[in-house]
Amino acid sequence: MHRHPSRDKFWLPALAALALSSALPARAAECPTGLTWPTEGWPDGRAEVASARAAQIQALEDYAFTLQGEDEERKGVRTDGLLLIHKGRVVYERYGRGFDASKRHLSWSVSKSFTSALAGIAVKRGAVALDDSICEYVKARRQESCAITVRNLLEFSSGLDWREDYENGGSYQTSSVLAMLYGEGRQDMASFVTGHELSDKPGTSWRYSSGDATLLAGVLDAALRPSLGKDWAWTLLLDVLGMKSATWERDGKGVVVGSSYLHATPRDLAKLGFLYLHDGCWAGGRVLPANWVTQSTQVSEPIRLKSYERGSDDVQGWQWWLNRPIPGVQAELPWPSVPEGAYAARGHWGQSITVIPSKELIVVRTADDRDGSFSLDTLLKLSLAVVEELP
Repeated sequence: MHRHPSRDKFWLPALAALALSSALPARAAECPTGLTWPTEGWPDGRAEVASARAAQIQALEDYAFTLQGEDEERKGVRTDGLLLIHKGRVVYERYGRGFDASKRHLSWSVSKSFTSALAGIAVKRGAVALDDSICEYVKARRQESCAITVRNLLEFSSGLDWREDYENGGSYQTSSVLAMLYGEGRQDMASFVTGHELSDKPGTSWRYSSGDATLLAGVLDAALRPSLGKDWAWTLLLDVLGMKSATWERDGKGVVVGSSYLHATPRDLAKLGFLYLHDGCWAGGRVLPANWVTQSTQVSEPIRLKSYERGSDDVQGWQWWLNRPIPGVQAELPWPSVPEGAYAARGHWGQSITVIPSKELIVVRTADDRDGSFSLDTLLKLSLAVVEELP
């Protein structure tokens, strides 16, 4: 379902601006100037850093590249690519297991943070508003799903009774995400998600859900495809950032799978981190709404109220993982070796884009971890040591 276009033209942009302004703290909207933007490629500082920080780089590699035994045994920290961007230039890069800088990698749930960014762009354009019902855009299989808003999907607070069980704990019959990606839901994923019952009133609880992210992509597709075509994600974000390697798989209806299926090289994935590091600006212009990055990287309210299956390192904003305490719930930081305020896009088997604003550092890792031995905190601690005291 869609709003009437002539009505949208006049009041939707104003509504979107009002909704965002009421939700986000005041902050200047100016974009930084004088930067080198990596649309066509990253400046290279690897040779200089390699000689100055040899011991720190060796320590990082001794941790990150420790594949043990035969590949099929899936033991050790199985890094496929590791990239450090410091103050806008590549200072370290290495690949393993047949990968190189030209080969794209499946990012799994890192895709969710790209979908979150696209939601921000849609809000900025006036195509959606945060408190819109999903039923203004998609047809829900259950009427009760119309209580879910765009904001709820960003916060993983849809209230849907969703089971995020993976290969070691679920089947197509019991796991919502496996059924969506590989089973009955793959032809029309948004519709499949709305077929789930509500277990909580939307906005009152947090539950990590590939269903919420994929339904959000369905909402965005319905709002943006009529004017921009099926490649709206490229038009609005991927092409703007110069992500020439990016491919994004679609469901049977042709909608990008917002939770899971973006593929790109580490150098291109890092561009999302650079966009967020600079407050949603690119090449001197504003891509995301003013304050979108600030709000996206604050602890969302539902996670403070009630959480399902949340571990101590599961702290989230708008589909970004945060290195922050949860007021009144959790005092410790998820990554204690890392400055508070860092945030990351993270995906299955060890994919990540981590942004550490206070150090102007972006760490991208692609991987195939299976044995549970990898620690993001350890990787980031060693990465910080590489750039410590660099100009």
